[in-house]
Amino acid sequence: MVRSMGNPIGEKVPRGVAADLSTSAPEYVSNSATRVIASMLGVLLGISSINHGILETLQGNRPTPGLVVKALGSGYSWTVWTQGSEPAFTLVPNFLLTGLIATFIGLLMILWSLRFLQKSYGPTVFLLLGVTSFLTGGGMAQVLLFTLNWLVATRIRASLRLWRWLIPSPLCRVLGGIWRWTLAAATILFLSALEIAVIGYIPGVPSQPELLRRILMFQLAPAIVLSLLLTFLSGFAHDIEVRRSA
Repeated sequence: MVRSMGNPIGEKVPRGVAADLSTSAPEYVSNSATRVIASMLGVLLGISSINHGILETLQGNRPTPGLVVKALGSGYSWTVWTQGSEPAFTLVPNFLLTGLIATFIGLLMILWSLRFLQKSYGPTVFLLLGVTSFLTGGGMAQVLLFTLNWLVATRIRASLRLWRWLIPSPLCRVLGGIWRWTLAAATILFLSALEIAVIGYIPGVPSQPELLRRILMFQLAPAIVLSLLLTFLSGFAHDIEVRRSA
């Protein structure tokens, strides 16, 4: 008698075996809001690496003074930071070379964030790109952000069970409706900080380096981190609500 490869018709399957069969190939579900948020922050971090890289290449084919450098050189008339700024760490002992590498890694971060971050290996590769960017002049302040983004990216394919338990259902519905707005706010704050760190222009604010430095460190930086944390939370909430309604 020819029998099917699976369970023969009418044959009872033990309960434990049936459970194994039902869970052996879990269905892949992408958390859409979490994916958009992680991809957008990945793009922003790529832009930041490119920004550092371009500033470093402008300093020409000359050796760096050490492991910690100023990506923005001194003496430029188009910036308030005439003494230079934008600190970066690099293992590459040449401004031109480290700038080209940081720019190239930034482009890879953008491409990876847009196309491959949702893959099973996507977050790991993104983390490696972030570390490489840091080690080659892509910026020091981004270490916290690309680490946070890596953690969030690992939730793109996750069930979010812990967050279902942590976020009360009424709050989940409220947060789930604002993730686009918080992401937009975080994006604007990030790009504003990038502009101020390079050019130093804030409408209506005197172009005084020390004043601008305090605004960056004590106002914009905390606002960026808090807005991103709220964005991550609201993205999780949105995806939880989508799963509940499915």
